[in-house]
Amino acid sequence: MIKFNQPVNISTKDGHAVMISEADYRSLIETLYVSSVPGLKEQILAGMKEPLSDSQPADEVTW
Repeated sequence: MIKFNQPVNISTKDGHAVMISEADYRSLIETLYVSSVPGLKEQILAGMKEPLSDSQPADEVTW
């Protein structure tokens, strides 16, 4: 029985693989992307320390 998004190990005579949930896969890909952008991790960590009162309201953000 598989619970709590546990990875499933698949073994064959030709090699091994791991199956994970789609949610875990998407999270992993997002983490890899964020880690690959120079300086982005540091910006995110700095933003987490900033008080919300110092932030720009979401409806005023220009994308």
